[in-house]
Amino acid sequence: MKNPHVQGYLARFGILLDMCGARDARFYQESISMKYAPQVVGKLWKAAAAIGHGDRFVAESRYFVGTDDHLPINQVLRIPTADIIEFHEASKAFHPSWHTHDDNMEVIDAATLNVVGRTVMEVVWKER
Repeated sequence: MKNPHVQGYLARFGILLDMCGARDARFYQESISMKYAPQVVGKLWKAAAAIGHGDRFVAESRYFVGTDDHLPINQVLRIPTADIIEFHEASKAFHPSWHTHDDNMEVIDAATLNVVGRTVMEVVWKER
């Protein structure tokens, strides 16, 4: 984080796509994102609802990530960055396959990737 890819680089905001491709994934508003980038979270969840994916992007906060990739981007570079990450109801945390030998392409769902991709593109398109 001390050496951005381009000196002086500053983005308006960031979106972290964090293992967000599981079948029937639901995305809650992750708490670190809500602390540092609530406006980015708002853009994403509003866009998801507008294009018919409000059932997947649930407008409730959950604390379950702890320290993560987007924390230094928010704290050090001061780029407000939101994390799109699945909150798995059964585990009350991550999808059970994550970081195991079962974490492979078989748990990735094209429909979920479509929901996330279309939502992100909606936000990015409106920002141009």
